[in-house]
Amino acid sequence: MLTLSHFNAALLFSVFASTVFGITQRDTPRDQFRYGLYCFAMFMGGLIVAGWVMWALRH
Repeated sequence: MLTLSHFNAALLFSVFASTVFGITQRDTPRDQFRYGLYCFAMFMGGLIVAGWVMWALRH
């Protein structure tokens, strides 16, 4: 049975979603790859910022 932490689940979602966004939103392979990396960075940045905000609200 596969058990994921919240971070691992968010990481996995970020990988798949950014791959789909890159493929569907850009035309050339180079642009697809760059946009996919950009989306992945934004997902992970948002995850870190959201984690800090939730930590600050809790304390």
